Amino acid sequence: MKLANLLENVEIKKIDNKVLDYEIKDIKIDHNQVESGDVFIAMKGSEFDGNNFVTQALKNGAQIVISEKEFDYDNVITVKDARKAYALISKNFFEKACDDLKFIGVTGTNGKTTTTNIISNILKESGESVATIGTLGVIYDHKNIDTGMTTPDPYQLHKLFLDMRNSGINYVVMEVSAHAIALKKIEGIKFEIGVLTNITQDHLDYFKTMENYANVKKSFFEPKFMKMGIVCGEDQYGRELMIYPHVPTICYGKGDEYDVNAKDIECSLKGSNFNCEFLDEKLNIESNLVGDYNVENLLAGIAVARSLGVDKDVVRQGIKKLAPVEGRFNVINLKDKNIIIDYAHTPDGLEKVLKTAKKLSKNKLVCLFGCGGNRDRKKRPIMGNIACKYADDVVITSDNPRFEDPYVIMEEISKGLTKPCKEICDRREAINYAIKKYKNNETIVIAGKGAENYQEIKGKKYPFSDFQVVYESYKTNLKPFKKNKSYPFDEEKY
Repeated sequence: MKLANLLENVEIKKIDNKVLDYEIKDIKIDHNQVESGDVFIAMKGSEFDGNNFVTQALKNGAQIVISEKEFDYDNVITVKDARKAYALISKNFFEKACDDLKFIGVTGTNGKTTTTNIISNILKESGESVATIGTLGVIYDHKNIDTGMTTPDPYQLHKLFLDMRNSGINYVVMEVSAHAIALKKIEGIKFEIGVLTNITQDHLDYFKTMENYANVKKSFFEPKFMKMGIVCGEDQYGRELMIYPHVPTICYGKGDEYDVNAKDIECSLKGSNFNCEFLDEKLNIESNLVGDYNVENLLAGIAVARSLGVDKDVVRQGIKKLAPVEGRFNVINLKDKNIIIDYAHTPDGLEKVLKTAKKLSKNKLVCLFGCGGNRDRKKRPIMGNIACKYADDVVITSDNPRFEDPYVIMEEISKGLTKPCKEICDRREAINYAIKKYKNNETIVIAGKGAENYQEIKGKKYPFSDFQVVYESYKTNLKPFKKNKSYPFDEEKY
């Protein structure tokens, strides 16, 4: 592709026009991977600054370098924003395929994965070909690609869009993380609808303050990114977006004051039923998803689908057929206890799961959780306090310690504890302990990792699954459990 075509819509500050006819082979952001004919985009990251490797990239064969800094080379182009340029150049390189797709974007601290799955399932029920992008990977056309990120980097993202377009995909329903917005990953993509589930404390290791974090999420709801917004009216920041909307916006929540609302809510460990009103239209909803917070996620999905013109009966059927998302409030019914496995890894997420579990539990509620290393440390004691507030018994363990000492993480969690709690650093041992100890119809919430199949320790991902540990422990120590509609446990998988 000619460089002139690659640079379409990129804000350029300095360029030697003679380079515009250069043929470009590929795009690289790692100078070590640069080959002859490539464009190297120099960006400043949290650990490395690509601008320090411009000379090396040129020696490796870079045809062109793109940077925010000026260099004394004819083939270095100075741009206003290198990250935005990376996104737009990636879009152009992959035939602007995203312009041929319809996008639904879901942002928020919690609920993104479940909400994207709800929307995707309804659209598939309506006959649309759909791709989903998020924490559980990129799923479309019988493919499931693990990218390692909630929102992939622009090059990978637009390469996927091209394949999606060529595979006949119509809709892309994707999670849009705060990091993706801040790092300009979604520049050049126009969403039909953007959804805000909520904004609560997370990622303050990166964003430093809640104000910064919230402002980044809210900046998604601008005309350059979307045609229409759908926000949770029960969330403080959602209400702010309703009061000062920059795009046409409707809100959802559990109350008459919201455009899309739920009434007569009935919840059990097997699912949720409620009556929904969508702008004066009534729908009766039956779902396998558990909890009030999932009612909110369902309302978001209904609002998106009906705004797109999906028939209300199709909406109902799409929701009714939706199985629980793996790792999100998955209920395993054992003979003498219920186990709930959930990805909750933020204060708000843990509180919502425990409140729901407590409301539905017949006996004691037990919470087993840890906190991830090299992430927001401020939330650790807060989560310890929340666990003590709602659970009768608490077991503190390790999550993904990464490069931190797991015992130090547990100690920081313990600063928020308000009663004696069991501490077992080895997560497998902690789960085995809980399964052996509680035998009187208790409910055990195992929080933090959800569907993850690894535990990250000192830069290495070791095979580990909460589901598998539960299965192996129960199979070894007790009688086989009965399968349940809420989470049909697959013995062959484990």
